This record gives sequence, structure tokens and C-alpha cells, in this order.
Amino acid sequence: MDYHSIVLAHRVLVTAFLLHYVWKTFLLVGNKKETLAAYTAKTRIAEMVVSLFFLLTGFYLIYAGPALSTLQWIKIAMVFASIPIAIIGFKRGIKPMAIVAVLLIVGAYGLAEMNKAKYKKMDKAPVDTSTAAGDPVAIGKEVYTAKCVACHGDAGDAGLGGAKNLKLTTLTDDQQKDIILHGKGGMSAFPLPDDQLNGVVAYIKTLKQ
Repeated sequence: MDYHSIVLAHRVLVTAFLLHYVWKTFLLVGNKKETLAAYTAKTRIAEMVVSLFFLLTGFYLIYAGPALSTLQWIKIAMVFASIPIAIIGFKRGIKPMAIVAVLLIVGAYGLAEMNKAKYKKMDKAPVDTSTAAGDPVAIGKEVYTAKCVACHGDAGDAGLGGAKNLKLTTLTDDQQKDIILHGKGGMSAFPLPDDQLNGVVAYIKTLKQ
């Protein structure tokens, strides 16, 4: 299973985890104690399995993904804070704690979406390559440093976030340009002008030497 499949699995697990706790909170706040007790008993094993794989996939994404931003670290802190609060809240029937736990999970989800939107905006932001004008490789290096290093690494072989090893690529120039412009898999599309697009492809060649 590759990185992007893990990302998809993690999102499914997060959604299931969130909906599960929202429903439990609804039952607790609504004083439906018998229904909550029955639901908790029936879903105890499923909750443990989902929680375990939710955490395991999360740890894998931290390990194999690009460097974490401040928003992502805050998100992780919120998730870990929500777990003991939820356990105590539901075990003792403390409504405010259960509500806080769900809000922390919802907030963490919101931060993840904000971070995703932030990076999409950065991906589309122009790169000033005026200081390297006339030198395709120098132009490409500037664009690569601004757009590609986070996943591919300085040498092109970091493999973070499921990024391919550029030192071993056998793609043609046109194939590389197509992927850069339109994206592929988990890689975003980068709408670069022709000089920067050609520059990146020229710079990638130097990584293979």
C-alpha cells in the first residue's frame, strides 16, 4: 500500500472516528443513557480497531510525509488531547468533557483542511526567477527549491509524501512537464510558465548525474 492509499485510509478512519464520537455525545447530552450504554457495548471492539488504525496511519503519515507545519502540529496536539478527555468524559458521563473532546476532533479536522488549502495556495503562487534569467538550470533550481524540495528533497530522492525518486526517473521531458502542469496521484498541479517549466525539467536532469 503506497503513501496516498494510507492518506485515503486515514481520512476514512478520521471520519468514522469523528461520527462515532459525535453520535455518542448526542446520546450522552440527550440523557439517553441506556441507548448510549448499548451502543458503547456493541461498538467497543470496532472503536478500538478504528482508534488503533487511526493512530497508526497518522504516525505513518508523520514519518513518511513532508515536514509538518505549525497548523499540523497544533492539529496533532488537539487529537491527542481529545483522547483522554473523551475516555474520561464518556466513562463518567461528564457531558462538558465529551463535548470538548468532540470539539477538539472537529477543530483538528478543520485545521487539516486549512493547512491543505494553504498549501494549494502556495503551490499556485508565482516564483520570482528574475535573478536567474537566461539560465534554464538556475531558473529550474529556484522553482524546484520553492515548489519541490518539501517532498522530493534537495537531491530528488527524499521520497516524502509518496514523491517519486527523480534521480531514477525514466520519464521523457514531455511526460515530466505533463505531470508538473496537471499533477498526478497526490502531487498537486503546478501551473508554471514555459521558462520555469523547461527550467525545472532541465534541473531534474542535473539530479540524475
